[in-house]
Amino acid sequence: MNKVLWSALFALTLSACGSTGDKPATVDDQSSDRAATQTSSSERIGMGGDGVTGSALPGGRAMADPRKDPASALSRRSIHFDFDSFVVKDEFHPVLEAHASLLKANRGLSVILQGNADERGSREYNLALGQKRAEAVRKVLAVMGVSDAQMEAISFGEEKPRNPGNTEEAYAENRRTDVVYADE
Repeated sequence: MNKVLWSALFALTLSACGSTGDKPATVDDQSSDRAATQTSSSERIGMGGDGVTGSALPGGRAMADPRKDPASALSRRSIHFDFDSFVVKDEFHPVLEAHASLLKANRGLSVILQGNADERGSREYNLALGQKRAEAVRKVLAVMGVSDAQMEAISFGEEKPRNPGNTEEAYAENRRTDVVYADE
């Protein structure tokens, strides 16, 4: 009886490990002739007068990626939270609107929303709080029209502090969700 139970458990474990869920595997063709004809994301992504659009400068030169322009709201990648909270503050809505506009205009782009917490609280609690923070940002972006397929929310809990100090200022820096583009 014990052998049958272990065999069944082993078979279930193997089948679970082989499952990829609903996401199909993707293959990226990196052959030289295909790579020569593709444009980079910085060539496709530009900031136009009406918002975020794909464009290039006259003469075929690529416009600078607005995500790297310090004057652009897109260069702001962290959404900060109050202590023990996962409510997105109104002050971050313009930043999220800029990212939502970029993502809606460029459906091939995707973001990973990385939730973080300060070191206060248990590891498990902070991991859950970081996930709630990432999900809160995902929900705001979804309300702004971003496709769920373009977003992934994960948590690092207290494992990736931006500031290792033990002051309120350091804790405030660590209570955040970072918007990370998959193509960068």
